[in-house]
Amino acid sequence: MSSLSIRSFTLFREEQPVRDALVLFTLTLLLHFLGAMLRLVQELSFFWPLNAVMAGIFARYVWLNRSYFYAVCFAAMLVYDGLTSRWGMGFASLLINFSNIVFIVVLAQLVLWDKRRADSMPGPINALNLFCFCLFAALLCAAVGALGSVDVERATFIPQLADWFSEQFSTAVLILPFILTLTLPSALSGFRFRQLLPALALVLSIALGVAVGGAGSITFPLPALIWCAVRYPLPLTCLLTFLTGISEILLVANSLIHFSPDARMQPWQLFSTRLGIAAMLISPVIVASSVEAINTLVKQLALRADFDFQTRVYSRSGLSEALKRLALPADKLLTVMVLDIDGFKRVNDALGHEGGDCVLTQFAQQVRQLVDEQGMVARIGGEEFAVAAVVDSTQQGYLLAEKIRHGVESQPFGLGQNPIHLTISMGLETHEVGHARITELFNQLLMAADEEMVKAKQTGRNRICMPALTESAP
Repeated sequence: MSSLSIRSFTLFREEQPVRDALVLFTLTLLLHFLGAMLRLVQELSFFWPLNAVMAGIFARYVWLNRSYFYAVCFAAMLVYDGLTSRWGMGFASLLINFSNIVFIVVLAQLVLWDKRRADSMPGPINALNLFCFCLFAALLCAAVGALGSVDVERATFIPQLADWFSEQFSTAVLILPFILTLTLPSALSGFRFRQLLPALALVLSIALGVAVGGAGSITFPLPALIWCAVRYPLPLTCLLTFLTGISEILLVANSLIHFSPDARMQPWQLFSTRLGIAAMLISPVIVASSVEAINTLVKQLALRADFDFQTRVYSRSGLSEALKRLALPADKLLTVMVLDIDGFKRVNDALGHEGGDCVLTQFAQQVRQLVDEQGMVARIGGEEFAVAAVVDSTQQGYLLAEKIRHGVESQPFGLGQNPIHLTISMGLETHEVGHARITELFNQLLMAADEEMVKAKQTGRNRICMPALTESAP
């Protein structure tokens, strides 16, 4: 399966405020131009992406939340209107563009506040809170924008308020999660067909909605989107949700998904449809963000279970799981060693428990360096450790054990000017991998090696015991 690497690109840089201001000004002009062009096409006149995109940018790049950056954004709106619109830079332009900046500032600040408040929670967004924030920001924006639009559009206040609110709210709910989670993968890998099934189901469900029609047909994509939320990463789910919402609003507005066979979409129906689609499509985002949070917590719990954080080596269960991930040839041998530090109680008595913990950490790292790429190290008890290594012969396993024993004996441990020297007693057991389950084989060898370690303790310590070699004294 081939992959394509992608170079990282940063649109804004904290250390270059002038550059950031120019990028903001240019981006605002481009988005204003895009929104104006969409207004000219009847099928696309339902979208004003500027506010949601800019709110997402201010929420993602925390250092942009300065009054002068918001002023740059507002100035770009006024400049564009002054150069292109029929009302120029008059009071209507000031009021309409002020409503835009109100939406951007309020929504960005609410998202940033929520991030600070829930900083300990995994995941980039809280989708349910985001839904409420979009609702509140859209209400404020609509109240101000409708006042400015009354004279411009020659319409009454209430229809303008409904149109502004439904457009701002639905567009924000669709775009903002996508902007907040947008990431470029480090590499593009080929997809297997099974991975495409949720996306194909989504396309088919939209097509089925067009074929069946009726008010309920706009909910047909929801099961497929939930499937996408469970199977795909959060950024991809947000992208698919955004594309689905845009598609459905366009289909309804053009009567391709029809609520009534005899009449085109009425303004109040479009208002209801926008709100309904936004309310429905936040659900897969909530599911996807919850799945990502759960996966993050599971990884953290697995890390805690698989590693001993004091000594920074595997735990017993972690070593077993690591062995399961290895593809071990059947003709290889698995060697398991159990190491126990001789007289470690005297170390604790001399250095205290904190000093003893420090010695344990140093010891574990020393053993890991001695083992290197030949095997893996785990802590299985207080001062008891295990080493698992794949070897070609019993003699090779014994030589590795002797290397560890001698390396520990010759290495000083501890802090300060009074280092201590340690010795270890080791038990060793080796068996052919064959076709046995690796975890069962590991557990059997670990028990046998532990018995050999006890023999090493009983016969003088600082030695290695194994079934074919009763003892090895230094």
